[in-house]
Formats: sequence, C-alpha cells, structure tokens
Amino acid sequence: MPNAPATSPLAEQASTPTDTTRRTFIALGVGALGACYAGLIGYPVYQYLATPARKAAATGTVTQAVLDGADQLPAGSALMFKFGTAPAMLIHHTDGSWVAFGAVCTHLACTVNYEPEQSRIYCACHGGVYDPKTGANVAGPPPKPLTRYYVEVQDGRVLVSKA
Repeated sequence: MPNAPATSPLAEQASTPTDTTRRTFIALGVGALGACYAGLIGYPVYQYLATPARKAAATGTVTQAVLDGADQLPAGSALMFKFGTAPAMLIHHTDGSWVAFGAVCTHLACTVNYEPEQSRIYCACHGGVYDPKTGANVAGPPPKPLTRYYVEVQDGRVLVSKA
C-alpha cells in the first residue's frame, strides 16, 4: 500500500463545498442587511433635502385658484383655502370688499387666522398681528406683510390670482 499523506478529518471538512456556500450566504445576508440599513437612513435624508425644491416648483406653477361658490361667503367672514401647496385666506369685509392673503405668518411660518371681532389677522404662535385690509404687519414679531393676492368676483365663483 503506497504511503498516502495522512489527512485529518478537520482538514477535509474545511474544504467541503458546503462551507463555501454557507460563507457566501452569510456574506450576502450581511450585505443585504447593510443595504437595507443604508436605505432606511438615506431615504428620509433625501426626502428632507428634496422637499424644499419640490415645494418651490409646485408653488411657482400655480398662478390662480378658482373658488366655486365663494361669492356666497357672508360679509365679515373668511374662507381658508389652498393656493398651490400653501394655505391662504379669502376675506369678505362688511363693506363689501374682498381681499386674499397667504395664510402663512412671515415670522416663523405658522398659519394665521382671521378674527373679525378684533378686526385683525392673528398668529397665535408668537402674537403677530396683521391688518385685515392690507395684510401689513402691525404688531408682534412678523418682519414683513402677508403675501397679497388679487381677487376677482364673478358669477358663482371667486378667482384668486398672483398677478
């Protein structure tokens, strides 16, 4: 009988194809978990960074809003609506005049409310006050007036536009 080199059972076991398959499977599993983790972290970051650009693009494309039935709004009241992606308000004053403003406070972007009893537009976040006829900032921390829109009352509807 020829002298064959003695091999240990451990040496034979280390080179079997099942070990290679098991190592490949574990490496693929760890890689897949890493990719999922990167996706879980990366997607919210992407959404956070992409949202301002998307909102700016959406806001720039909207130039008017048609409010069907808004001509029936009682004098001395307001109607909140969306102008593109931002909140806005339409005010029908007791003297019969109509005005529309962006309903976003110029201080820290809180939504403002019309208070006809006090004849003001009020931001509850930090006490900002705006004039309901002009949108001018009259009290509190807001640095600029509200965005004003043009209003045209037609048969059965109100057309609010940027220019």
